[in-house]
Amino acid sequence: MSVAIVRYNAGNVRSVSIALRRLGVEHQITDDPAELRSATHVILPGVGEAKSAMRYLSERGLTTLLADLTQPVLGVCLGLQVLCSYSEENDTTCMGVFPETVKLFRSAEKVPHIGWNHVSATEHTAWPFVDDYYYFVHSYYAEIGPSTVAVSEYGEPFSAALRKDNFLATQFHPEKSADAGYRILSYFLDL
Repeated sequence: MSVAIVRYNAGNVRSVSIALRRLGVEHQITDDPAELRSATHVILPGVGEAKSAMRYLSERGLTTLLADLTQPVLGVCLGLQVLCSYSEENDTTCMGVFPETVKLFRSAEKVPHIGWNHVSATEHTAWPFVDDYYYFVHSYYAEIGPSTVAVSEYGEPFSAALRKDNFLATQFHPEKSADAGYRILSYFLDL
């Protein structure tokens, strides 16, 4: 197994790296196209802002490369958002792997949404996260759409996880979500 964490000027790369080490998984942090293509699994983590993240990826020719990968790819938080088609955050066109639009929370009492929240799988998912709690830190969310495989609610329902072909993504942070999160990471690494 060869796991690559995408380096793209986003936060949270270190905590994903620590989680993989705890699972005993060797990995590299890279923005090198050849290394990303040759990895068996690619993780696109992130805490940050959509436009600057997309700019960094685009300047390095990684937007098309990432969208065209055929190995398992996991997007986390901002990683999920930039895999969607569009983000309201600074009017940003994203990669379009998932057709969902990313919106700012408007009906929530407090933004950003920070803390533990319940996640429920949709009826069409095979992911093992029914009725569990995960850790979230975000102001933007993916709308519920055709790629939604799990939902949560913060002022309004939103996509907690998306899946399409070899692409999986979570709005929550599995690396910060204790045993439930480690089950998600293990599930992804077993694909």
